[in-house]
Amino acid sequence: MEIMRRARLWYLLPALLSLCGVPAASAKAAAASPALPALQTAEEMGQDLFVLSGSVGMVLVVVRDDQVFFHGYGETAPGSHQLPSQDSVLRLCSLTKIFTTDVLSKLATDRVVRLDDPLQQYSPKRIVVPTRGDSPITLVDLATHTAGLSREIAGAPPHTPHFTYPDYKTRWRWLPKQRLHNAPGSSALYSNVGFDLLSDALSSATHKQYAALLAERTLNPLHMGNTTFFPTDAQCSKLLVSGHDEGPCTVTENTAGSSGLYSTATDMAIWLKYLLHRGENGMPVQDKVAQDVYFPPEKLAHQVGLDHAGIPSGVGLGWIHLLPPDDPSHIVQKTGGGAGFRNYIAINQAHHTAVFLAATDGPVGTGFNLFYGANDLLLAMAGLPPLPPPPPRPVFVKKAVHHVVKPAPRHRRR
Repeated sequence: MEIMRRARLWYLLPALLSLCGVPAASAKAAAASPALPALQTAEEMGQDLFVLSGSVGMVLVVVRDDQVFFHGYGETAPGSHQLPSQDSVLRLCSLTKIFTTDVLSKLATDRVVRLDDPLQQYSPKRIVVPTRGDSPITLVDLATHTAGLSREIAGAPPHTPHFTYPDYKTRWRWLPKQRLHNAPGSSALYSNVGFDLLSDALSSATHKQYAALLAERTLNPLHMGNTTFFPTDAQCSKLLVSGHDEGPCTVTENTAGSSGLYSTATDMAIWLKYLLHRGENGMPVQDKVAQDVYFPPEKLAHQVGLDHAGIPSGVGLGWIHLLPPDDPSHIVQKTGGGAGFRNYIAINQAHHTAVFLAATDGPVGTGFNLFYGANDLLLAMAGLPPLPPPPPRPVFVKKAVHHVVKPAPRHRRR
């Protein structure tokens, strides 16, 4: 495919220039700073990603400086023959987490909370939050997946709609019974329930319903009127549909901190500008500290579940970093998935470029890593070479093992 061909050319370019007598340093500079491609070329690269992913439908948004590009691919539902539009409704899945940490960052700036506040300070009465050693779970631990909590709470009732479990009472009954996997702040273990507990803590700190708090601090100032936990019938009729039955479109306030948001490409273009600090007509922009690295790899004994889009170079407030911050190709990213969707936001602040995509699962998985492809698209739009290919994962062979490994459930959240 074209996107793969371009990647190979990037790696070959310095060698080709060297053969022509261009010094190595000049060849490297030529490879690192080409003329920017027209933003419209993202359409062709997006088509490559769409075909390779096997998706039913996909939307792509690219923002570079003050330019915005949108394109829809495939169908809104199998057999609809209707292209996804900027107003098609999407499940943001775990991209919801970076909205939660946006609120956290603002409340910390306003000194309503401190990042190192213990979760116990905001827990319901008579609930004892577990600790390990002398380390309590803090708000920053929840926001960086370093609290030592499990990924999910097991035991959702059959046919529970996506992103409606666990509710507030369930998770706070569950929490005191847990033995933390590690001392808070020592290892990163991806946790969805940790972000729901974080949104509960922010609600407790402000004495406001969390959905109302998010609207007040983030959604309303940005005029993101189609981003919600409470979709109307009209919005649900516009929800992209995957190749599988993923259950009803319904209220998802129970997982407001981790995965419940619905949105549209129109709203996500606004969000990308906000994240790129490109405020227009008095619109707010995100404080740059909200995308800082809080845990570099050397401060963590382990990282589990954070490498869907590449090997992390740092963990932030909901964000994962790829490459060192001083590298021109440095990416700040967040993956999402579940309920028939795969979603991604990736930002290259050095060249004021960001991408968002949401794709619905096709009838058959292709094994293609959509997030890696989106990284290459982002860097191409920023005029940069693609990331080096990831090292192969080690393969462990066990002898005399006779069992069937069940596939991960389709509702699992990234």
